[in-house]
Amino acid sequence: MIFASHGRALPPTAPDGARGPVFEASAPGGGARPRDAFLDNTKYLAIVLVAVAHAWEPLRDTSRATEALYRFVYVFHMPAFVIVSGYLSRGFEGRPGQLRRLVTGIALPYLVFETALTLVLRWADAPQRPFTLLDPGYGLWFLVALFIWRLTAPLWALLRHPLAVSLVIAALASVSPAIGGDLDLQRVLQFLPFYVLGLRLRPGHLRAVRCRTVRLLAVPVAAMVLTVAYWSTPVIDRKWLFRSSAAQELGAPWWSGPVMTGLLFGGAVVLTACFLAWVPSHRTWFTTLGAGTMYGYLLHVYPVQLSRVWDWYGPGWVDSPVGRVTVTLAAAATVTVLCTPPVRRVFRFVVEPRAQWLFRQDAADAARKRLAAERPVRAEELVRVAR
Repeated sequence: MIFASHGRALPPTAPDGARGPVFEASAPGGGARPRDAFLDNTKYLAIVLVAVAHAWEPLRDTSRATEALYRFVYVFHMPAFVIVSGYLSRGFEGRPGQLRRLVTGIALPYLVFETALTLVLRWADAPQRPFTLLDPGYGLWFLVALFIWRLTAPLWALLRHPLAVSLVIAALASVSPAIGGDLDLQRVLQFLPFYVLGLRLRPGHLRAVRCRTVRLLAVPVAAMVLTVAYWSTPVIDRKWLFRSSAAQELGAPWWSGPVMTGLLFGGAVVLTACFLAWVPSHRTWFTTLGAGTMYGYLLHVYPVQLSRVWDWYGPGWVDSPVGRVTVTLAAAATVTVLCTPPVRRVFRFVVEPRAQWLFRQDAADAARKRLAAERPVRAEELVRVAR
């Protein structure tokens, strides 16, 4: 899902470098801009919430408390990821280098991981599983969405009221079952306002939510939302939180689509502010892991899917308080390991492929590299002449 480095973000691909859903932008002098510990901490904690929520899925129906926690996390964990992705896309202008990173950082990993997931599931339990790139597998819809959102980033900068426009688009999608499931466009459109909100944010907004007042208010607000989540379990269909269906497909009247779009957007923004208020702004033991969230997101899909196929939730003790805690800790530990530097080194060739063979060399880039290589030589010549 949120992910790689910061600054004037380029296209998203991986995590810690020039390619990835969060990148490291260049500083004015040409070097890499220092990473922002707060953003890395945010990305790591958000990916942990994603993995934990996925691990809770088989336990929701037998525990109302688990269902309530699941709904509580689902209200804001992906919106938070999307907002951060938008924030890190503010510098995207569609330049050739940015478009190349968009292809290598999102499009190619999607092709690789969608193919790999299909092959793994065919081998494990579903030999008849169809192969199609139009129906993103578990979790991979986010790459499709990120690719589309990133391409539209320059457009939102031209509009006078971009957030309002994106909310209207999301509301219209929520009453349009004809959109269908290809490329998960319902999710792409219904999550769009969070991406646009991220594009509109500035560093001052992020500092504002980290003040002491917001931090203190975050506790009762989160407790209230958790209470509402507990109450809603037998009343409201959890599928509203996935934003993958129109209102009519959920058996609800059409007008409930725009209403739920507004309510869920407001709730997600409030809870995301509460979440950000408690994210450490200093370096911690997990700050470095924030650079590997794309790896954690893409790779955790496999243990999650295999746990269903091979019935890892079958033993009776798993569906108990001790079992639920164990599942939670195991999911957090697994995604943490998948974000570590050794794992990133092993899988960098598929998560952050360079794919130089795919692009023709840009003449301007070639000239810049040639000049950069010649500069030291010319400097040495000048020193010799001066002597």
